[in-house]
Amino acid sequence: MDRIERFFSDISMAYTRDILEAGKQPAFFMFVAFLLTFGTVRYITYSIRAGRHRRLFHNMSTSGGTHLHHLVPGIITILVTGWIAIGFPQFVHPELLAVLFGIGAALTLDEFALWFHLADVYWSHQGRQSVDAVIVAAALIGIGLVGGGIWADLGRAVRVLVTGA
Repeated sequence: MDRIERFFSDISMAYTRDILEAGKQPAFFMFVAFLLTFGTVRYITYSIRAGRHRRLFHNMSTSGGTHLHHLVPGIITILVTGWIAIGFPQFVHPELLAVLFGIGAALTLDEFALWFHLADVYWSHQGRQSVDAVIVAAALIGIGLVGGGIWADLGRAVRVLVTGA
């Protein structure tokens, strides 16, 4: 088996052992949804700021002209997800709830500086606090919920891929 095949085999075994068998798939799905949503939102907001407007890349406003920040759908998503999880857990798979919660959390924490300063500071120096909040949340989810075992196994797999040993 060559290095690439072994790498993917090691990744598959690590996922099975550290995520599936450990019962951490919902937390892993939340983590992935959180990271993908944050990356997508940052890409879209930078595209809007750079003037690369496309059909979906524009600021949202109410009919009265009030700017609708993306933390609003984030808060709504978190609230609805919690309501469904508590009130109707028999109707939804934990993985789906985890994905929805990860999306809502990313939308909300990406505007952490807005709710901390109660001002639109997204592109100012204080806006960096939003990125810091996402980094802290990602670290807590990635290590605290998903667990350290998967990261150690992934590190070993990368080492084998790079060094062959």
